[in-house]
Amino acid sequence: MLEIKKLSKSYGKRVVLEDLTLHIPDGEIYGLLGPNGAGKTTTINIICNLIRADSGAIAINNKPVSEATKPLIGVAPQENLLYKTLTCEENLKFFAKIYGLQGKHLQERVQICLQAVNLADRAKSPVETLSGGMQRRLNIAVALVHNPKLAILDEPTTGLDIEARYEVWELIRKLKSQGMTVLLTTHLLDEAERLCQRIGILKGGRIVAEGSLAELRSHISAEEIVVVQTKDEAGAIARGKECGFIHRRYGNDLAFWLPENLELKEILSRFEGISLESISRQPVRLEHIYVEVTQGEDYFRF
Repeated sequence: MLEIKKLSKSYGKRVVLEDLTLHIPDGEIYGLLGPNGAGKTTTINIICNLIRADSGAIAINNKPVSEATKPLIGVAPQENLLYKTLTCEENLKFFAKIYGLQGKHLQERVQICLQAVNLADRAKSPVETLSGGMQRRLNIAVALVHNPKLAILDEPTTGLDIEARYEVWELIRKLKSQGMTVLLTTHLLDEAERLCQRIGILKGGRIVAEGSLAELRSHISAEEIVVVQTKDEAGAIARGKECGFIHRRYGNDLAFWLPENLELKEILSRFEGISLESISRQPVRLEHIYVEVTQGEDYFRF
């Protein structure tokens, strides 16, 4: 569906993208992650033919990106593109006309999209009367009204409460079940973990890690992670090193990578003599992988 080969883009001396390469097949939800300034927005703008790359190639549905490929893409930006005094139906009709839909086909697509995002009963409601989650769902419906092949969802649940977030997640899953290809950007790593079949981590304009969650776990040589609280952190770190445990700091948490799964009593025995206030066990999560890949070794030296 989406093929990007050796894409590069600079603004003056600042390199934003450098030999970016990725492939998203039909029907996949692909998560594009990265810190601010990593090149995600620039990548989206080039896919949408809003700016031109300095070099490289992009194809959508085997067609080089151009004005002709714009109808193949639906974009739901981070900020809702909605007219708040218009109703849900009126918003969808307006954007449908921009895409050239008219007559019976326009009416059908508006109704299909309202039903798809569970807003058919709010068709006549002004946007300003909708909850935040409803507005985000309508924003996605706007991206889908012309029936694109590729949906680009940029931070689709930013600022939403957990219930509204679940509603949007269910909608994204529904899109996949209907065969839609989705490019998802998010800073919510649990969102990417739950929704995406594959994830690409962007840093310095390059994909520095890519794959399924299981494949990405190869970046961390641990079967599980143990977080401890202790007043003797230096002693705990020294003991961990003796046991072959790699230590990391995640925020205020002191964590150790365990190369194998151990019983709790075995873990406690390894730290015998160290006064531990608490100890907790965690699976290797995307957040651990993301920090490892994006922050580098210097971040963890303490």
